[in-house]
Amino acid sequence: MKNTPIDKVLVDNTIRSLGIQDFEKATIREVKSVAASVEKESGVEFIKLEMGIPGLPASEVGVKAQIEALKNGIAHTYPDIQGYPELKKQASRFVKAFIGIDIMPECCVPVCGSMQGTFAAFLTCSQCDPKKDTVLFIDPGFPVQKMQLQVMGVKYETFDVYDFRGDKLAQKLEGYLSKGNICAIVYSNPNNPSWICFNDDELRIIGQLATKYDTIIMEDLAYFAMDFRKQLSVPFEPPYQATVARYTDNYMLFISGSKAFSYAGERIGVTCISNKLFHRHYDNLGARYEGLSFGYVFSTRMLYALSSGTSHSAQYAMTGMFKAACDGEYDFRKDISIYGERAHKLKKIFTDHGFYIVYDKDLSEPIADGFYFTVGYPGMTGGQLAHELMYYGVSAICLVTTGSCQNGLRVCTSFIEDRQLEDLERRMAIFEENNAV
Repeated sequence: MKNTPIDKVLVDNTIRSLGIQDFEKATIREVKSVAASVEKESGVEFIKLEMGIPGLPASEVGVKAQIEALKNGIAHTYPDIQGYPELKKQASRFVKAFIGIDIMPECCVPVCGSMQGTFAAFLTCSQCDPKKDTVLFIDPGFPVQKMQLQVMGVKYETFDVYDFRGDKLAQKLEGYLSKGNICAIVYSNPNNPSWICFNDDELRIIGQLATKYDTIIMEDLAYFAMDFRKQLSVPFEPPYQATVARYTDNYMLFISGSKAFSYAGERIGVTCISNKLFHRHYDNLGARYEGLSFGYVFSTRMLYALSSGTSHSAQYAMTGMFKAACDGEYDFRKDISIYGERAHKLKKIFTDHGFYIVYDKDLSEPIADGFYFTVGYPGMTGGQLAHELMYYGVSAICLVTTGSCQNGLRVCTSFIEDRQLEDLERRMAIFEENNAV
């Protein structure tokens, strides 16, 4: 048995001092706090794989546009609650250029990041029909979205998609939808944390069932066009970003500036609502909000109550990035492809030392390399593995916190640096020797 890079007593005492009773259920912030404290005390640099924060510079196109807007005095003016008209126009173009669908500018509403967009959407969807009071998550997924529902007191159900890909998805979804209480279905595509990507057949299933049971699909595109197996960077030419929007009118798309443009700090995104859903009138919403349609309840009631609009200068940044991408002047995919390259290198290090990829396939196709991937180790639960890796100066969160039923961890590629790969290789070699299967 070789000595671990970090003293086990230090790690265990730190976890205990922070009041973490079950490391399998430790939040991202808790794991981050343990890593930061142990790193400071031990002097050993942690390889941080827990935080889903962009590890690249913000888009220069966006920065220039935002600075110019600020210099022109935009900061003194309240933004229109519906959004800067040019941003709405360019968002509509962007959807056409990279998703291949038509959404009117009116139906593209800027939000303070997709987090605010989903919060407002949950509020709106859950008030459409008093009989439909529950949100369904196709997990694994983003844990904070469930916290949003907890905050607003809305019920939710969830299932792990691991065993329900392809045709199996239809029966599983219908089992929930047939109860008549599901107001919305939520998933991310590509998926955080598994990086699975629903294909057109699966999206067709979701879309057709959404129409059949009159349920709204909330498609989180936080990792827009980041399926690096496909060439998705040429505007107005296929292939396009996969979407449920081809198969139903009951959809909301959440396009974030955070990952695709590395613009996380300015909290900017756009919620794109289908033309039909935006203008649809629900009796329950009409009675509560003076006869307003779904889209205007979302914007002029929910968003207005939450923040009175989205950062004015950040809207100019998003406008500039959308426009440059649509005009073929800015290949945002080229900037972020490094995440796929890092994932490939990291996967090799882990699998070379006894780990396995938990969510390893998109049906028959190997999972893409991207912003996240998942790892497990034979004979260990997710909590045991996460705790053990802390002794080796590696921090990651357990899949159970994302709604997964699988044993393993989420690995984020955003902060790893090439100089750390050799060190990770060395540490995982010791890990394998100390935890021989």
